[in-house]
Amino acid sequence: MKKKVTLKGLWKVLKCSFKSFGPDKITKKSASLSYYTVFSIGPMLIVIIFAAGLFFGREAVEGTVYGQIKSFVGSDAAIQIQQMIKNASINGKKDFAAVIGIIALLIGATTIFSDMQDSINDIWGLKPNPKKGIMQMVFSRILSFGVIGSLAFLLLVSLVISTLMDRFSARIQSQFPDLSVGFLYIINLAITFSVITVLFGIIFKVLPDAKIKWVDVLSGSIATALLFMLGKFGISYYISSSNISDSYGAAGSLVILLLWIYYSSIILYFGAEFTKEFALEYGHDIQPNSYAVFAKKVEIDLGKTSIQEGHRELEKKKEENSDTIKD
Repeated sequence: MKKKVTLKGLWKVLKCSFKSFGPDKITKKSASLSYYTVFSIGPMLIVIIFAAGLFFGREAVEGTVYGQIKSFVGSDAAIQIQQMIKNASINGKKDFAAVIGIIALLIGATTIFSDMQDSINDIWGLKPNPKKGIMQMVFSRILSFGVIGSLAFLLLVSLVISTLMDRFSARIQSQFPDLSVGFLYIINLAITFSVITVLFGIIFKVLPDAKIKWVDVLSGSIATALLFMLGKFGISYYISSSNISDSYGAAGSLVILLLWIYYSSIILYFGAEFTKEFALEYGHDIQPNSYAVFAKKVEIDLGKTSIQEGHRELEKKKEENSDTIKD
């Protein structure tokens, strides 16, 4: 029998999500993702801008990307990202150097999603089958390209909606000048929330090595998008009022970028926790895909032994009773 979603049940899910925050080392995972993102954001945005630019024009796409980044982290950090994109570009390179540049670009663009996949797998108690080896790594990169393609598609949708909204706002403003600002702000907020919800939904559905129901994906993506939108105002206010740029000098814009990515990563992984707890509370299974297995962490008290003796004892335990449960 399907369990009804209630406020009491959602509160329980929320409490369990916070309870798992520490044991799953969310802050450590977020710091790792922030590090990878700083090196991957330039190549990733180049691929996204190129894909979306085929349909809407490169200049229009770049302007939209810059505007969105500026609204999140301010002009200084947005300029820093623009410089990253410029430095990661392979324009002007020829022959062998261009080939190497393209390969490095594609690997760099997918690294962030590979780290994201590993972290969400760990939160959900999954891991790739160790026997798959190199094929699993290739498959993970292909999944990452799928996410990048989805991001390019969402960017295209945002551009189309933005164009339509500009025309619509001009007409509304001419008819109802007093109501136009607030009304359009609410519509823009709703559109932004919808796009972010879809983005997190794609991440939770595509990246992890799991079979998960859409109802669980939707619940997690809505909760994550809501926290992301609420936190956007808080972190933006903190960045604008804390004089980080003055404190760190030339590195200030990079620190601001890292701070924003770190916060966003925490929200993402908390959303993964919420998705897992929601599935457990309402009786839905998160099953590993055919190329993945369940992973269970077990702590064993070996008493006062040396490190070498401890490792030997653990190896014996692994042989007697495997900690990995196959699908």
